[in-house]
Amino acid sequence: MNKIKAYYKNSFAYYDLAYFLKDYLDENTLIVCIGTDRCIGDCLGPMVGSFLFHNRFPLPVFGTISEPIHALNIDKKLNEIKGLFPKASIIGIDACLGDLNSVGEIQVRDIPIHPGKGVGKSLQSVGETSIIGIVDSNENDEIFTNRNIRLNIVMDMAKVINDCLLHSYYLYHSEKKSK
Repeated sequence: MNKIKAYYKNSFAYYDLAYFLKDYLDENTLIVCIGTDRCIGDCLGPMVGSFLFHNRFPLPVFGTISEPIHALNIDKKLNEIKGLFPKASIIGIDACLGDLNSVGEIQVRDIPIHPGKGVGKSLQSVGETSIIGIVDSNENDEIFTNRNIRLNIVMDMAKVINDCLLHSYYLYHSEKKSK
């Protein structure tokens, strides 16, 4: 597995992540943001999707605050997406749990996302590439509770991921034009 990680408060986090991600982007890429707006810890994906939509990201984006992709509809939504875009490569985005000292870390990886894994669910994998944001510690029994996670950290992480995707698309196109 190839990956890069950056702490969301690092001023150049979006750039470091984008520079890695650009090699996994092309005209057939689409973004699938996973999570629900009903839980602060799990709204990272839909928040990124909404930011990308409002910033007019040029590639297809699925999973927003108003139309989330979550455990109850993921199979149906992924089948619809794959039917519409059979040759697409997918970048999956989701919140995740990690070590206490990793909270706030964003990772771009060349492997799929395994949604629900951190809460004991077995859902279908998403994408060939993934972006995860570690929003809470897996050392806590109260997983993804509103009491543990501040909306501010999730929103700030979503902004970094949004900026990463926008910049990686710009980098991809700049390199493509120069060849």
